Amino acid sequence: MARETLGDDERTRRVTGADSQPWLGQPWLGNPPLNLARWCIERHALDPAAAARPALSFVDAADGVTTWTYAEVWAHVQRIARGLRARGLATGERVLVRLPHSPEYAFAFMGATLAGLVPIPVSPMLTEGELRFLLQDTEAAAVIGGAAAEVADFRGVTIATEELARLDGTAALPETHAEDPAYILYTSGTTDRPKGAAHAHRSVYGRAMMRAWQDFRPTDVTFHPGTLNWMFTLGTGLMDPWAAGAHAVLASGPAEPARWPRLIRELGVTIFIAVPTVYRQMLKYATPEEIRGRLRHVLCAGEPLLPTLLEEWRTRVGTEMYEALGMTEMSTYISTGPGVPIRPGSAGRPQPGRRVAILPIEGDSEEPLPPDETGLLAVHRSDPGLMLGYWRRPAEQAAVIRGEWFIGGDLCSMDADGYVWFRGRADDVIKSFGYRLSPLEIEKVIDTFPAIAEACVVPHRIDDQRTLVTACVVARDGTTIDRDALARYVEARLAEYKRPHEYVVMESLPRTRNGKVLRRELVAQLERG
Repeated sequence: MARETLGDDERTRRVTGADSQPWLGQPWLGNPPLNLARWCIERHALDPAAAARPALSFVDAADGVTTWTYAEVWAHVQRIARGLRARGLATGERVLVRLPHSPEYAFAFMGATLAGLVPIPVSPMLTEGELRFLLQDTEAAAVIGGAAAEVADFRGVTIATEELARLDGTAALPETHAEDPAYILYTSGTTDRPKGAAHAHRSVYGRAMMRAWQDFRPTDVTFHPGTLNWMFTLGTGLMDPWAAGAHAVLASGPAEPARWPRLIRELGVTIFIAVPTVYRQMLKYATPEEIRGRLRHVLCAGEPLLPTLLEEWRTRVGTEMYEALGMTEMSTYISTGPGVPIRPGSAGRPQPGRRVAILPIEGDSEEPLPPDETGLLAVHRSDPGLMLGYWRRPAEQAAVIRGEWFIGGDLCSMDADGYVWFRGRADDVIKSFGYRLSPLEIEKVIDTFPAIAEACVVPHRIDDQRTLVTACVVARDGTTIDRDALARYVEARLAEYKRPHEYVVMESLPRTRNGKVLRRELVAQLERG
């Protein structure tokens, strides 16, 4: 089938989305001196008008609050950076940050970056096998926190949690540059082992483009209830508020939905940040009406925002909820925001300055698809927020590059106004009886059934020839799910080949601590019977 040749205006619209702005200046080009920690903290700490402003408040398990100013945070970070250099660590060496969720985690991460090292934020709950893999894969020179002695043959530097308080030195801190690696994030992929996405210091310019979503201001108090080993918390909950000169709030302790509205009220929070699941839990188990009128807006990312959740939040709390779509390799780059009207069900439009396209799923074409066609979401490789590459994974790196584009695996369509509609992950696509199905499309229909609290659609492999589309569903409090009625409801709303073959009623869906549904665990549960 012949495809018409695109004119320059039409090609630009399909690539960037409507109203996206061209990049101006591109200050990261030429690899100038640049350091992530200095960008986020130093300029505020050295500004007499900002140095004494609160930079970080940390709420402990008993709801005690400790606060640090920008000057105090900068002093901590510099001291740790000097101390790391004094322990013999050299520029570019990798360091695992394996501390409990705490202020020390933030100070250690930033200190390592300031020292010219490459921190790798990980969970302190790693097993010995997982820790061994990361130490070997990264050839890490040091571990901050935890007991690296768990790995008998580790010969690098080990810095215990209690050592951080007295870590210091006299070594000069190195100059880093825009293209130097700043940190590595490990993420699960399509293989059986995690892969590390190495990010450069220039990523701060990519994060600056997120202001269209976040709208952080120096007068804001932001609050993210997640943990710092997760980039959503480390980035949107800490680095971005600091870059804007705002006051960031983090918390340890129980993740109880009723706790968040109370802390929002007591701490004067103006912007709350979480995955949609947290908002759903607040609406179900708390009284978010008590924070009505206190927030400028809230932010969500990490999983699709259902229109029903958005509408209930708007009705009960009275603030807008701005969604963003991103990935470990890029962070968020599609979003709504104060200047982008919300279209329920869409993650928004490419942020100003981003070059984004929807490319064909099959083949190697770089020609953007027409509006409303589903394909692979791609971002131009010149974006400053894009990773340097996968650490020591040339084959996996090559698999996500198509000419001048990086393809992260999200299936999306873009409408004529540049709004992006998430259709699922390419590697989450269910292949059943010859059809390629998006679980997100099916879930959106099931979620509107009155008795459904939440749903997750996964493939249930019966044998080498048959895979059943299975909907795992959870009932709302005080209700039961009539599976026959649910099947009839879906039948009226989805084509026959899209309908689930079976419905499994569950008490809850397995999730990570940060709220994401563990699809693979659901599949494993089904396979175990």
